[in-house]
Amino acid sequence: MTHLDDDRATQRGLEGLSPFELKGHLMDLAGESSRKSAHALLNAGRGNPNWTAAPPREAFFLLGRFAVLESRRTWNEWPAVAGMPSAEGVGERLSLFLDQNAGEPGADLLRRVLDRVDPHRWDEVVHELVDGVIGDNYPVPDRVLPFVAESVHEYLVRAMGDRAPETPYDLFAVEGGTAAMCYVFDSLQANRVLRRGDRIALMTPIFTPYLEIPRLDRYAFDVVEVSASRTTEGDFHAWDYDDAELDKLADPSVRLVCLVNPSNPPSVALSERSLERLRDIVEHRNRDLVIVTDDVYGTFVRGFTSLLEVCPRNTLGVYSFSKYFGATGWRLGVIALQPDNVVDDLIARLEGVDAEAVRRRYSSLSLDVPGMRFVDRMVADSRSVALNHTAGLSTPQQVQMALFALFALTHADEEYHAPVMSVLDRRLAALSEGLGVPLPKDPRRAGYYVELDLLSWAERHWGAEFAAWTRANYEPVDPVLRLAQEDGVVLLNGGGFDGPEWSVRISLANLDHEAYERIGRVLKEIGEEYHRRYTEATRATDHS
Repeated sequence: MTHLDDDRATQRGLEGLSPFELKGHLMDLAGESSRKSAHALLNAGRGNPNWTAAPPREAFFLLGRFAVLESRRTWNEWPAVAGMPSAEGVGERLSLFLDQNAGEPGADLLRRVLDRVDPHRWDEVVHELVDGVIGDNYPVPDRVLPFVAESVHEYLVRAMGDRAPETPYDLFAVEGGTAAMCYVFDSLQANRVLRRGDRIALMTPIFTPYLEIPRLDRYAFDVVEVSASRTTEGDFHAWDYDDAELDKLADPSVRLVCLVNPSNPPSVALSERSLERLRDIVEHRNRDLVIVTDDVYGTFVRGFTSLLEVCPRNTLGVYSFSKYFGATGWRLGVIALQPDNVVDDLIARLEGVDAEAVRRRYSSLSLDVPGMRFVDRMVADSRSVALNHTAGLSTPQQVQMALFALFALTHADEEYHAPVMSVLDRRLAALSEGLGVPLPKDPRRAGYYVELDLLSWAERHWGAEFAAWTRANYEPVDPVLRLAQEDGVVLLNGGGFDGPEWSVRISLANLDHEAYERIGRVLKEIGEEYHRRYTEATRATDHS
């Protein structure tokens, strides 16, 4: 097989691809390598976790059993036709059902949920859950079901900083974090808060769609990058932001900033110093800055604080249940924002042609378009306005989302959070052992991914001259191609996330911990191979 590292032009072309598109090419190389060797293919490029939260799923399916019984209770004329669940007395019937099925998986969580609810509200709440599981009605309200909203709100407050907002967040339940991104960008533009060609900022490294969406012709945004360039005393990347980088956001021409916190791929949360700097910027220097924070990994950091809490008026928060609960297939996410927010202010300031265009857009939905909040405009935009009456996340999805949230709220950390974190910790330890490099402890590290700067490591280990020689003789994508082709290991190139060019992203979420020792070992072996070639080239030069 011809090594792709022999063709630097080909490698430069591959570097222009999104890491997730390049991954398909790497999978082909790794698959061929695995077929020709005893190595199993190791795909550490996936962010899909290989654990799942069992109790909330057990509760969902047990609730489904009860809901079908309730449907048959209202109409049981034919074997294959049932009715729609009735609200009257449904709370007491669920309580009796749980007593009768106390040993069934899921019964304990459903009992805990029922015990949290005022008995006077049992019928209202249980009917929402039962009817939601059956899925026989459109979502009403379309943004999010009432009890689902209560449950998810309480969970978000605990997970995003544990300090309740003065006014509860408005929530919009959506089809995962990716849908949230689409809805936010589209509605900001539809409401003339953002216009084609506007200046926005991205806090990098960042999940690649945030890099790619602004380049689309529809948006053509002028992008300013705020780079996490701080280093520790040992010259390790701290994945935090210098004041000079954050101060780029103080420029009023920057209309929007997007970030993933904790970051993807470094998987490190913003420091308290950076949070305070951002608070100062929006309070005193760029008060109209819109912040979109994707906090999907926040639940993996103890004591995490979201910008939703620090800069509440300016921030739209995006959260997905996919990673923490092992639920990527469910497509469960939520957008959260304060009722008093800067986006609604910016819309209210529109004048003339802009104000009239926005009024016409939503005129079929309301006689008071100026009174429509941005969150409700997002709901309408998610169904091209004309289909607003069918908007909303499917009700079975919303019920599962609520059960995930209620599971976290009713169970001690030791039952779920601690085991999940121990899984990530031991995988990181195995990677470190294989590399032969102790990774510094960092309380801000989520540990879901690791981004390793291979050239920075090589320079610390073998010196600046070797690092310069490597840069001159190889393309940054060479290590990931070599890993796939020679060892059947798939990693993503960190440069594709606008991280350091010679970095790699390793997902700690989806392989057994023994695999990470092998990944560390083969990364180390590639570095040693480069160094052997450097030594040979240096000797040849000295002898000539």
